[in-house]
Amino acid sequence: MKVSAGNLLQQINYPSDLKQLKEEDLKQLSQELRQYIIDVVSVNGGHFGASLGVVELTVALHYVLNTPYDQLIWDVGHQAYGHKILTGRREIFDTNRVHGGISGFPKRAESEYDSFGVGHSSTSISAALGMAVASQYKGETDRQHVAVIGDGSMGAGLAFEALNHAGIENSNLLVILNDNNMSIDPNVGALKEYLTDISTSKQYNRFRDDIAKMLSKISSIGPDAFKMAQKIEKSIKGTLLKKSNFFEALKFRYFGPIDGHDVEHLVKVLQDLRDIPGPKLLHCVTVKGKGYALAEKDQTKWHAPGLFDKITGEIKKTVYDKPQPPKYQDVFGHTIIELAEKNPKIMGITPAMPSGCSLNLMMKAMPKRAFDVGIAEQHAVTFSAGLATQGLVPFCNIYSSFMQRAYDQVIHDVAIQKLNVVFCLDRAGLAGADGPTHHGAYDLAYMRCIPNMIVSAPMNEEELRNLMFTAQQDNMGPFVIRYPRGNGVMVDWQRPMKALPVGKGRKICDGEDVAILSIGAIGNEVVKAFTELNSEGYHPAHYDMRFVKPLDEALLHEVFTQFDKVITVEDGCLQGGMGSAVVEFMSDHNYRARVIRLGIPDQIIEHGEQPELWAECGYNAHSIAAQVRNIAVKRTTQTIAS
Repeated sequence: MKVSAGNLLQQINYPSDLKQLKEEDLKQLSQELRQYIIDVVSVNGGHFGASLGVVELTVALHYVLNTPYDQLIWDVGHQAYGHKILTGRREIFDTNRVHGGISGFPKRAESEYDSFGVGHSSTSISAALGMAVASQYKGETDRQHVAVIGDGSMGAGLAFEALNHAGIENSNLLVILNDNNMSIDPNVGALKEYLTDISTSKQYNRFRDDIAKMLSKISSIGPDAFKMAQKIEKSIKGTLLKKSNFFEALKFRYFGPIDGHDVEHLVKVLQDLRDIPGPKLLHCVTVKGKGYALAEKDQTKWHAPGLFDKITGEIKKTVYDKPQPPKYQDVFGHTIIELAEKNPKIMGITPAMPSGCSLNLMMKAMPKRAFDVGIAEQHAVTFSAGLATQGLVPFCNIYSSFMQRAYDQVIHDVAIQKLNVVFCLDRAGLAGADGPTHHGAYDLAYMRCIPNMIVSAPMNEEELRNLMFTAQQDNMGPFVIRYPRGNGVMVDWQRPMKALPVGKGRKICDGEDVAILSIGAIGNEVVKAFTELNSEGYHPAHYDMRFVKPLDEALLHEVFTQFDKVITVEDGCLQGGMGSAVVEFMSDHNYRARVIRLGIPDQIIEHGEQPELWAECGYNAHSIAAQVRNIAVKRTTQTIAS
């Protein structure tokens, strides 16, 4: 749906147009930009609160910087809607996150203004430092490099590593800390407390303003006076707020905190900082959801609310005439509480996604047994390993795509030591509109090659509960359960749980001529395909593998003894996935069969709704049925009976 922009915003196609405005016009432009984001997202969906919180900062940055020559990196990328609108994408912003449209995150292939692709958090300082060092090496001394890091990203290990390195390089780098005290859920950790101390210290902020005026007069005298001014500044900061020298201890010049919603003041500060060499950090205090009252009040809910009425704030939900299956994440959230009530060893861990994975339910019910460790996947895994060494059973819930960031810890700290850590990988498979940075494409492949690891995928909600029940049994060892984003297939899902035999699949239905082997929830697309196929006289067999490691060898012997045509189906990468495991088994045991592997091909899959992407990759119900027609013998009921 097309939305009209305000009068000033209509004149801005690129930052060069923005620079034609007077500074006093920037406040009005910011209001129009904020309203445009509200108007478009309310009818098309997408992330919401984060971009509203950086509207003034976005305007000021593009007003002062010479983008794209000056390099601007947004971390995390869902802050960047205003950036996209001001850099040539206003007219197509309604295609944001739509299949075939623009990405919901900055993307180098999409625009020269997107200096770096950012979907996962905490990468901006490292990337900007690399760019700054490259510019220094090439003699581009006038080039600016700015990393805008916010929504909890500063608390991640990678950000600290980059700060530690940047402090000794003396490159032209500006880090802007967008401090809104939020990620998706409220920030946690000591850094959050430290930043709160700075931003709320009345004494520090009052003296800071006075000292800033005094230093500006001293520094105008000459270079020696400027050095003296720097010493005075550091001394006063250390005296008034002993914690305030954290960034300066890393050899960053610290400025702030300042109001991140005062666009004219931001412009002046950025103009001043542009002329100061070396690594600098500007601390901006902002409000996530700024300018939309409901989003300011409930920032977690309005992080990505879906479609909503911008006037009333009512979030639009599909009304069903009968009960619907739950989301897999909610099945996890309720089931872990059921298990923990009976097993005092169970603990819950997530890296900054408590509402996204539904561990927030356990955090409320059992606050001493559930932990949000911040955007720190590596720490989440090794923290879980530490718990496991003491006889506890941690359920470490991390999105499949984010688990990639902790791969060394999975191997080194969990698998080698055979610790009973249960990895619940949410958003496994093609995750939808968030696109390639968030697809959980690789977990089956990267987990099944690790010794001591059990790797499983439930076909439905009951299977998820049973696998969770199985994983907390004594001496189980490292255990992976991967499941997709979105709703399941069972309305009646809260059934009594039972232990499943590890490494054993199940036969869904007998059949003739072709065997289809599926793993995980994508097996429900196979079931849909059977409705189409059976009416046409095709009757393949269907097996749910359940486990990709260990494989059900007895089941596979049965399959390859009875069938010379096999189709494997997985919502994961074909290289190294379940289909590869089946082919390896076939080769190792000298079977001969025609095997067609359906899954994510060896390419980057862009964004879109899950059914659109399954169809694009060739493993939705219709595509599965087409593959069966290509290789199977069409049989009538009488033929089978005979």
